[in-house]
Amino acid sequence: MKHYLFIDYATQGYMAVVAIVILLFHNQTTPWWPWLLLAHVAGIAFVRFLIQAHSRKPSVRWLDFLRHYYPIPMYIGFYRETGLLNRLFFPDYLDAFFIQLDERIFGFQPCLEFMYALPRLWVSEIFYAAYFTYYIMISGIGLALYLRDKRQFFHYVSVVSFVFYICYLIYICLPVMGPRAFFREIDGFRLPDEIQAYAGAPFYPPAVQSGLFFQIMAWIYRNFEGPGAAFPSSHVVIALCTLWFSFRYLPRIRYIHLIDVILLCLSTVYCRYHYAVDVAGGAVAAAVLIPLANRLYWAFSGLGANKEHVPAVQQRTHAGLQVRSPGSSDHPG
Repeated sequence: MKHYLFIDYATQGYMAVVAIVILLFHNQTTPWWPWLLLAHVAGIAFVRFLIQAHSRKPSVRWLDFLRHYYPIPMYIGFYRETGLLNRLFFPDYLDAFFIQLDERIFGFQPCLEFMYALPRLWVSEIFYAAYFTYYIMISGIGLALYLRDKRQFFHYVSVVSFVFYICYLIYICLPVMGPRAFFREIDGFRLPDEIQAYAGAPFYPPAVQSGLFFQIMAWIYRNFEGPGAAFPSSHVVIALCTLWFSFRYLPRIRYIHLIDVILLCLSTVYCRYHYAVDVAGGAVAAAVLIPLANRLYWAFSGLGANKEHVPAVQQRTHAGLQVRSPGSSDHPG
């Protein structure tokens, strides 16, 4: 449709797919489903209205800003919604399967043993700080690209949004709580006794609990985390996505960023937010979704799949800016 960008199709498409899922598969776990359905219909209409309003008055600054940045505040709402919808297809969380899968692969539970192998405050703070940098990666890489070249920023937001949306759909279909299932009942959920027996010690060693970043992450998870969003690890998927953009557009920080991402991937298991298979699933998801999102982005931008052979300067209107192909001089090589 005229004036539509890839991110618009992705955002409206996600809302439409989830609305259809709500309509067809709502059950006793979603007594408020009509309101969720109405919210998705209203969201789709809002995006359409915003695109049309901007096309008529593109010079209005606040409207231009809202038109290009509207998906970002939606991330939190979409993420929290997955916790309301993740028992449409399964009656309960699937943690028992993933715990047994880790046991078969490794012969033990990495999410339990890793921290107790290194139960020192300075070690835990490194890992909790690395885990916290997830939020800095998303905003920091976005801000760096925004200041460097808004076209690169729009590319970044489009790809990150698409990857988020696919992860959210997986969370709705495959509810996995993560290692906290060992030590805490949520909505009446409890692991089978033979699996619960894996967890013989306190969830967190006393030595790590006084750390600053431990406390910060505990506060974040108390107030913002939704149950059932462990597989694949979105921290891993999105961190790898931000790393891809560092290597493409921000060469000065790419190797520092790489070290941080490696520590973050390890921290997801050390800090007991994810099973080891969640990390592997996140890496596989990133390997599939990042190239797919880029291919779709370039296709909807009119640059074609074989973007390296597009002429150096291609005059097309994208997000109110002149778009050049990645083979032009704004690409760091």
